[in-house]
Amino acid sequence: MDLKDYTAQDATGLAALVKAGEVSGAELADCANRAIDAVNGTINAVIRRLDPPVAGDDTGPFAGVPFLVKDLVLAVGGVPQMMGTRMLAEGAFVPPVDSELFTRFRKAGLNTIGITATPEFGFNATTEAVLNGPTRNPYNTERSPGGSSGGSAAAVAAGIVPVAHANDGGGSIRIPAASCGLVGLKPSRGRIPFGPYYGMPLLGMANEFAVTRTVRDCAALLDAVSGPDIGATLGIAPPTMPYTRAIAADTRPLKVALVRDWPKAPAVEPQIDEALSRTARLLEANGHMVEEAAPEYDVDAFNRANFAAWMSFLAVGLNGVAAATGREPGPDTVEAVTLACARAGNRLTAMDIEDVFSVMNTVSRSFGAFLTQYDVILMPALRRTPLPLGYLDQNDPDLDAQGWYDRLFDAVPFTAQFNMTGLPAITVPAGMHDAMPVPIQMAAGMGREDVLLQLAHDLERQQPWRDSRPGVFAG
Repeated sequence: MDLKDYTAQDATGLAALVKAGEVSGAELADCANRAIDAVNGTINAVIRRLDPPVAGDDTGPFAGVPFLVKDLVLAVGGVPQMMGTRMLAEGAFVPPVDSELFTRFRKAGLNTIGITATPEFGFNATTEAVLNGPTRNPYNTERSPGGSSGGSAAAVAAGIVPVAHANDGGGSIRIPAASCGLVGLKPSRGRIPFGPYYGMPLLGMANEFAVTRTVRDCAALLDAVSGPDIGATLGIAPPTMPYTRAIAADTRPLKVALVRDWPKAPAVEPQIDEALSRTARLLEANGHMVEEAAPEYDVDAFNRANFAAWMSFLAVGLNGVAAATGREPGPDTVEAVTLACARAGNRLTAMDIEDVFSVMNTVSRSFGAFLTQYDVILMPALRRTPLPLGYLDQNDPDLDAQGWYDRLFDAVPFTAQFNMTGLPAITVPAGMHDAMPVPIQMAAGMGREDVLLQLAHDLERQQPWRDSRPGVFAG
């Protein structure tokens, strides 16, 4: 199969070709590996190939479609996991069994051909770990593809695979998708399984899923992998209909809150504000009511709790790696900011963590009350063009934990709120500026991924982004 024909298809299209017998999974894996050869030397998205691939079920809906897994949280049994840190280099940690979510990816038919880059412990909104070097945005190689799922997003945007695993503790699905012109859905809390290795990672703020080129791939993959696993700490009611059916149905008129003034957030660049206006006009033309409004919440309390949640999770992770490997965290094994933030996490008390849960409760109820008045929140995904490489330097010895948090939150202020509340949120492209994708973000009430996918599908038909091609592209 020619690479041009391969990269022209999304995952649903490739699966249809396999089902029709026009191409085999082995041929598609060969295409994906040729795509890696063509572009990975430039973007540094794939850090390890799996040869042979970890095969998916040949009866699954995505049978034969090549897939990549981010090197964080999701475990592929028998494949070393490094989490972007030198402490786990050289195969120091090999998960003994698959994560439940990876089992579901395999049952869906996806063939895993490799592992993608992540910043150290996923603790960054860019992807520039000392271990692997910087991952570059295919639209502009001097810019970041975002983080922490930057390797997966760069690989999908550059045509290596049509869909790749990603996870999100503060925006790590949505920020890279937004930076690379992709669809990035963070599902509702409890929608995606974490077992057996995790119960409520990041105190329930984290989630797992994927980045895709098209909404139909996003919907079909969510149908294939969602739902709690046995013994899960969290669960949520299943959708009333499959997401693939939901996006084909007519979207009912919705009440949309257009956010132009997010509490205590810095101003966005003009092209992002214009993308919001353009999207609002499209939604109004589709029969939805749009008015300017924003949820109110205690921003200072949110930041205090979010800081404690992030630092404690990092400390637990680093301490666990140190205990498992016998390696001492230090400048030769851990990046400077990681070490500073883990030490801040080690100083937290049980009362600090109780405060996190208390703030989660009040913030979640504020957003919940707001979403009794509105069906959808339309707001920025990013405040500026994707960041230049080096702007968020996780190995900067001059940044302490608070300085790092403040720098991160100034750079990407619009995503972590939906991690704390557990609400579903999605980023989609909404135009181009200076040859870079300009995204928007939408959020909805708990369990209403169907509403977000319907709206995203409507927008995709009116301003299609699927054929947008970055300067670095395998096809």
